Amino acid sequence: MKFLLITPPLTQLNTPYPATAMLKAFLQSKGYEVSQADLGIELIDRIYSHDWLAHYAEAFSDKEEQEYITRCSEVMEPVLRFLRGEESTLAPRIANRSLLPEGPRFNQLGDLEWAFGTAGTEDRARHLATLFIEDLADFIRDHTNPHFDLIRYAEQIANFAPTFDEMEAALQAPTTCIDDEMLSLLQQHIEQEQPDAVGFAIPFPGCLYGALRCGSWLKQNRPEVRIIFGGGFPNTEWRNLSDERIFDYCDYITLDDGELPQLRLAEFLEGSLTADRLVRTFYRGHLTLDNPDENIPYAELPAPDFNGLPLEKYISLAEMTNPMHRLWSQGRWNKMMMAHGCYWHRCAFCDTSLDYIARYEAPDAATVVDRMERIMAQTGISGFHFVDEALPPKLLREVCEEILRRHLVVSFWGNIRFEKAYTAEMCDLMSDAGCVAVSGGLEVASDRLLRLMDKGVTIGQTMAVCRHFRDSGIMVHTYLMYGFPTETLEETFDALENVRKMFDEGIVQSAFWHRYAMTCHSRSGICPQDFSARRTSEPHSFCNNEIEWRVATDEWHVATDNNADARRVATDNKADTVGDGQFDYDIEEVGRGLRMATFNYMNDLGLDQPIKLWFPGLKSKNKGKQKK
Repeated sequence: MKFLLITPPLTQLNTPYPATAMLKAFLQSKGYEVSQADLGIELIDRIYSHDWLAHYAEAFSDKEEQEYITRCSEVMEPVLRFLRGEESTLAPRIANRSLLPEGPRFNQLGDLEWAFGTAGTEDRARHLATLFIEDLADFIRDHTNPHFDLIRYAEQIANFAPTFDEMEAALQAPTTCIDDEMLSLLQQHIEQEQPDAVGFAIPFPGCLYGALRCGSWLKQNRPEVRIIFGGGFPNTEWRNLSDERIFDYCDYITLDDGELPQLRLAEFLEGSLTADRLVRTFYRGHLTLDNPDENIPYAELPAPDFNGLPLEKYISLAEMTNPMHRLWSQGRWNKMMMAHGCYWHRCAFCDTSLDYIARYEAPDAATVVDRMERIMAQTGISGFHFVDEALPPKLLREVCEEILRRHLVVSFWGNIRFEKAYTAEMCDLMSDAGCVAVSGGLEVASDRLLRLMDKGVTIGQTMAVCRHFRDSGIMVHTYLMYGFPTETLEETFDALENVRKMFDEGIVQSAFWHRYAMTCHSRSGICPQDFSARRTSEPHSFCNNEIEWRVATDEWHVATDNNADARRVATDNKADTVGDGQFDYDIEEVGRGLRMATFNYMNDLGLDQPIKLWFPGLKSKNKGKQKK
């Protein structure tokens, strides 16, 4: 049996998503013939080309629009060579703004000039080239395909989709020229590989539309080919799936780690296995999660196999000044997991009931570094992004020691928890081994709320750890959230004050705020009453992840007993509300203020300004006074 594994449009443009590489290596180790493709980077390579754009320009009767696309076509291929690191000598011409046609996104340079004016020529050129690439994407979306985006293709109809109706309507509409190019690329792979089964990795909502379009084409043109969907999006959204229309576009859906489900499915399709032996596999007429706990031990899996992916086509963009976002979007990092799952798996907001977090398994350090060396031999790249859950400190120390013992020259970064284990000595060891950055969740930056959500860290501990990273030359990014149940406006202000202090001291270099979302796989979603909240929505027929909730917002007090010292409990339910009424303040305005403040802090601006500057006119109805 022959597999073709595909990442549909679109994920990152600078480096391959690792899911197909991991499955490819495993299935090959079991004797199967496997090929893989990234339709996202192939699609970008196709439409961001001289020939495609020159033909595209002919579709426009408006002279100004036609001239814009024609000019884009003339400079596109040199710009892509620059973004691929093949033609650095183009940087001065891009940077002096004499080469690129400038669309609406260049209008924001008035605000960003101060940020890039002192940057190196190549960084500035990369940012300008990124604006050029994004302007063209905006043009295509506005004039040709309303769903097109560089990394979030049709995400707006996949996000928060309680039913399949809107997605199906989009799929039944005529294909656009962008869809046609994607399907042409799919057809080429099918004709070349002649697979028996095609597996689509769907990690994000922005990959779902592409997978469904491809599935529809296969159903119509190659009905003998079995179609398999899997990945992070199905894992979180489709566990309670009841609408079987999805099987008009695929034959099987596998959940959680795909190695064993894919192996069993292959044996089933070959006739050597009965259906009751399938693992976490849905198909038409069968939406029961069978054999959920069967897995291949993580330590026994082979290193991911990136062979067959067009590594030379990936491009490095520089969309914004956030240094961690730039690290994420620049360079062809090898993505791999150091360990499976989270060694803590207790945070109340996190999907700790799902396998990819709940099942913690760690290989030994030698196995991790062996995998790194195999991947380096495949890709020629020595940079690693350790993806998924937080790096375990004990294993991380041993991996660093093994890297140094083998005299390897590598660079790496990944997620951590701000543990006491990150001493000055540990951070120096990580830096010596090649660690360039870490990202960790400070979340609400409030000790009461950190205890409530069982984060297992404190503000003081986090600051001490960040000082050690700073002193070792390791960049720190922190994830933050707002709008957690019972969080008051005063606590949000206090959290921002803590973040301001960290930037002012230079112990974090990057931060990002997101609004808390209650998910059905988290402890706060499973037991909302433990957080003075309650669920108000029922399971949907299609996607089920984020859930609606209510919280009493009238009067709160901090419980003083030792068993619940972190909880705020309602004393009056008369003000029970829903939606943004969960808060007695404008939560969207709070989000805007937090993001604006942090953007300025990252650029060393506004650090001496009062917190209230970022929230003009915003007041809390709680008894606590607004922070001045």
